[in-house]
Amino acid sequence: MSHGRVVGLQDIAAGVTLSAVLSVTAYAISYRYGAPAMLMGLLLGLSCHFLSESDQFTKGLVWASGPCLRFGVALLGLRLSLDEVAILGWPAVAAVCAAVVMTLAFGVLWARVLGCERDLGLLTGGAVGICGASAAMAISAALPESETKQRHTLFTVIGVTTFSTAAMVFYPIVGDFLMFTPTEMGLFIGATIHDVAQVVGAGYSVSPETGDLATFVKLLRVAMLVPIVMAIAFLSRISARSPDQVDGQSSPASFPIFLLGFLALFLLNNTVPLPVPLTQGVSQLATGLLLLAVTALGVRTSLREVASIGWRPIVLLAGESLFLAAAIASLLLLDVV
Repeated sequence: MSHGRVVGLQDIAAGVTLSAVLSVTAYAISYRYGAPAMLMGLLLGLSCHFLSESDQFTKGLVWASGPCLRFGVALLGLRLSLDEVAILGWPAVAAVCAAVVMTLAFGVLWARVLGCERDLGLLTGGAVGICGASAAMAISAALPESETKQRHTLFTVIGVTTFSTAAMVFYPIVGDFLMFTPTEMGLFIGATIHDVAQVVGAGYSVSPETGDLATFVKLLRVAMLVPIVMAIAFLSRISARSPDQVDGQSSPASFPIFLLGFLALFLLNNTVPLPVPLTQGVSQLATGLLLLAVTALGVRTSLREVASIGWRPIVLLAGESLFLAAAIASLLLLDVV
């Protein structure tokens, strides 16, 4: 047992060390020049993408951008209070949930218009609407097996990560152009950017308050993962053409455990008076873990691979992303939420 544990640490050491060095560099640039640390970490990571092709770094980068990210997001529960929910309001909560369902439906319709398969529309629409690559993997597990399922899933994971990275950089600029308030900016970022890591990066590049609210909004979308995946699995079963396709093709969706941690710490923070040094220390730890995760995600992201997929799936994913962004921006501009 101890030998396996040592080997595991050795496997992730190189990738985690690389992410940590780049993260510290990003923080130093941020401290010296005032640039957003998350954005600097992402850009430094992208510049070192060639290192992700080495097996020496792969497992550590996956660990830093996966478990580290989820643990960091869970710790953010101590930074939020019920005041955040009051600021958001039930109309905004309902609008975010409705936007997820509408994006999924739009994905299926847009896929038909472009001549793509329905399952690809479900994969990309769910990934854009809920939580990026994690949603794509969960939805893929619920879909029936096919010759193209593996390729569609791979494209969706790569594509949604790329689009989410671009959104992390440009959506705050769009929010500034539309003259959103910090609260509106948090809602816009949290309700439109695909992956949790990029929501965190974009939100905290604006301000801590915007980052907190954006993360909270994002977790509302993440919470919809299980019911939507269960619905897709059920519909896939009843629409299967033969009993052979129905049996054993759907896997139960895994519930995001970090969401439970976030909710537990959120409830703890709002029911028990905690020492300020404790909450401040946890807050700084969360920020460090998120910076590490965003940097590792940048190293893993390849913008070149998307170009080899074909134009129709790319247009499908772009259309879904624009649909979600336009829907939320319109609600904010019309003061509906």
